Amino acid sequence: MAVKKTETTETKKETSSYGADDITVLEGLEAVRRRPGMYIGTTGLDGLHHLIWEIFDNSRDEAMGGFADTVEVALLPGNRIRVVDNGRGIPIGKHKKTKVSALETIMTTLHAGGKFGGEGYK
Repeated sequence: MAVKKTETTETKKETSSYGADDITVLEGLEAVRRRPGMYIGTTGLDGLHHLIWEIFDNSRDEAMGGFADTVEVALLPGNRIRVVDNGRGIPIGKHKKTKVSALETIMTTLHAGGKFGGEGYK
């Protein structure tokens, strides 16, 4: 038979309020800088693993979309990794909204990429 264990903890007294004025809205990458764990799970090895998967996912998407037939993942000395595919690559032309290269836009702007609209991925 399972034993149910209940612990009682003290709660903070109602000495301060929590309302709409206590909500912070961060813009751009500020949220990632302040709380990277919310985006990659952790800032430890598991977070690094997640970032590697994100890079690999881009190559895999190219292959699954029929734009690449080779994806290479190599573990390198010095805790480095290389992911290479023979797909289309990341566009480098100037992006009309951000006025910088599409590569810089994709790598430095949250929610920027070919999967959010257009014909980049179907």
